[in-house]
Amino acid sequence: MTRKAGVVGWPVTHSLSPVLHGYWLKEHGIDGSYEKIAAKPEEFAAVIDRLRKDGFTGVNITVPNKEAAFALAQNRGHAAIEAGAANLLVFRAEGIEADNTDTFGLVESLKAGVSLAGKSVVLLGAGGAARGTVLALAQLGVSTIHILNRNIARAQALAQALQPNVKARLAPGALQDWEAFAGDAALLLNSTSAGMAGNAPLELDLSALNKTAAVCDIVYNPLQTQLLKDAAARGHKTIDGLGMLMHQAVPSFEAFFGKRPEVTPGLRAELERVLRERQ
Repeated sequence: MTRKAGVVGWPVTHSLSPVLHGYWLKEHGIDGSYEKIAAKPEEFAAVIDRLRKDGFTGVNITVPNKEAAFALAQNRGHAAIEAGAANLLVFRAEGIEADNTDTFGLVESLKAGVSLAGKSVVLLGAGGAARGTVLALAQLGVSTIHILNRNIARAQALAQALQPNVKARLAPGALQDWEAFAGDAALLLNSTSAGMAGNAPLELDLSALNKTAAVCDIVYNPLQTQLLKDAAARGHKTIDGLGMLMHQAVPSFEAFFGKRPEVTPGLRAELERVLRERQ
């Protein structure tokens, strides 16, 4: 019997997840399907109920429904509880199980390219994506995370909510003050949607950033955001959002289809090809 899964969001047309999971389904010869499912926030609970009744094994959740997904579940994994949000729902006989694989995905992506233990990081943004980002950075042993946001109250609220869960010092601040912390940072990480296709680019003067610092953008469409282009032009090591996307999908695929896949150069090449075609 065909196993059915998908990704739920609003909008969801941009998602690369069907390509990613489709690649693994073909690679492992699994009888399965993975589709895009549009769900406005006010429709989310009804859509999830319908998918359960339709025999789906589970779904991934993208913006803006991650917090609603967490609230909807009867059982929640540790990562979801820490983040207060879920990007993975698995439909069990005993109820809905929620988890969050974003933290895992970012950890796997960053540890392959940069050493952060005992170092300082500047994190841009204090939205939903920033929560998992803070937890990932803490897992990598970062000593201080400067959470900078245009709305400083949101940065303060995020730091207050997550500080009990992490050993790293969380220091909220205003985005315009970022140069004060740039010189000591080993990594500048953008967790906002600025620079994503259809959104205005993130305009940031990188001259205050230490030359040895790396720059990461969790946006993957376009693959090379203006931030990453500017950083590369200054000689910084850059990390795009595709690594996080691929790695966060590994636990989801295993939950849906019973096989733990691998992130390979072939997978990345396929996703890059699709991104080029969409531009």
